[in-house]
Amino acid sequence: MTDTATAAGLDPTTLSDLLRVAGSPGFDRLTEQIRHTGGCAAPIRLTGGTKLLDPATKTVLHAYTTDAEPGGVLRVACGNRRASRCPSCAWTYAGDTYHLIRAGLVGAPDKGTPETIRDHPRVFATLTAPSFGPVHNRPSNRPCRCGTRHDEDAPELGTPLDPATYDYAGAVLWNNHASELWRYFTIYLRREIAARAGLTQKAAREQSRVSFGKVAEYQKRGAVHFHAVIRFDGPDGPDTPPPAWATLDLLTNAIKAAARVRVVVPAAPDHGVDQDMTLTWGTQIDVQPIGAFGDGEELTEQAVASYVAKYATKAAETTGTVDHPVGNKEALVLLGIPDHPRRLMEACMDLDAAYPDRRLRAWAHMLGFRGHFSTKSRRYSTTLGALRQVRADYRAHQQRTALGLRDPDEHPEATVLVVAHWVYAGHGHTPGESWLAANIRRDIQHNREHAREIRTELAALEGELV
Repeated sequence: MTDTATAAGLDPTTLSDLLRVAGSPGFDRLTEQIRHTGGCAAPIRLTGGTKLLDPATKTVLHAYTTDAEPGGVLRVACGNRRASRCPSCAWTYAGDTYHLIRAGLVGAPDKGTPETIRDHPRVFATLTAPSFGPVHNRPSNRPCRCGTRHDEDAPELGTPLDPATYDYAGAVLWNNHASELWRYFTIYLRREIAARAGLTQKAAREQSRVSFGKVAEYQKRGAVHFHAVIRFDGPDGPDTPPPAWATLDLLTNAIKAAARVRVVVPAAPDHGVDQDMTLTWGTQIDVQPIGAFGDGEELTEQAVASYVAKYATKAAETTGTVDHPVGNKEALVLLGIPDHPRRLMEACMDLDAAYPDRRLRAWAHMLGFRGHFSTKSRRYSTTLGALRQVRADYRAHQQRTALGLRDPDEHPEATVLVVAHWVYAGHGHTPGESWLAANIRRDIQHNREHAREIRTELAALEGELV
């Protein structure tokens, strides 16, 4: 068994369970369930069933129960956004984020955003953290301060040149207050816009609106920074054009000025913070215009949407931490966390008693950051909930078609009563099921990427023919 497992690239336990799963009488149905979840790595297991009833006669039109399912359970996707937890559901989340951001750039009438927003001034802004000490990096044409030219994947990149002098307390407190800095930034941005337009804040609000969609990303040094699409709209949002004074230059200058906001953290002498700490954005503030179809601009709408979507599924684990809370410092050693992120997590634990309302220990695995990774203003574009509802409606339509039921939107008299009863029965896969799910996920993703490439090639060919 050991030789066979090694040849297959599996450990003996996984191979043994995979053989058991493959030989079970419900293997085909199990495979179908896993495929329906997209190859979810940690599906939710449910027991129970549903009935579709005619509301007038109470006649049962369709009934389903998990009694005949493999293991007596129905597996549904976990929906976790973290790629480290579930690549399948994270891939779906990234796709939704891409469409959300893109809808706010090119418009999507079916999602409530007009195509005319392409004519609105919009930029891609990056707000970073300040320096907490020199770190190993890769300057464009120079060696690092340590005298070495580091490779792109060098493990020391982002780590301090001198850990003894690095401001670990300042780094985690900055991460912890990054969301407040962003909130103050959005407030001051509107003030700066009004001042540059020569208007009162009330008059500026009556004539224009600022919409945004943003995502948080961890740098190698463990500091959070924000990427944001910021757009000028008219007074009623994306449906109305911005006023003539709402130019790209005005928006760019207002963003740079608003980035001067600050948050003050009170001193905690007993915990190593000897004086009040003033937290600000770093000096590296980048604001670039977004071009329609990339016409004359380096930064295209698709590139921006893809970039934001890429980081919507990542978190602090990209710096070497873990994707779950850690209770104490001893666990950090047992988990094998590298020195720099371990010191950041230890700083969170050391400062927890000084700032109990900030819950630094609970967020140590996030290096202190406690905000949402992907957020947007109310009128930027559609919502993730609306995108998920579109999928749910599509699947409901598929089920009605398979059962021979009419669409209630087209035939109100065809409305059915749904009676459901579900009980949580656990989550996750056995080792053999996990291997099967991973391979199904890769097949699905490969097929979708191949189909996308074909669509892109056909679109290009069609453009050449036209």
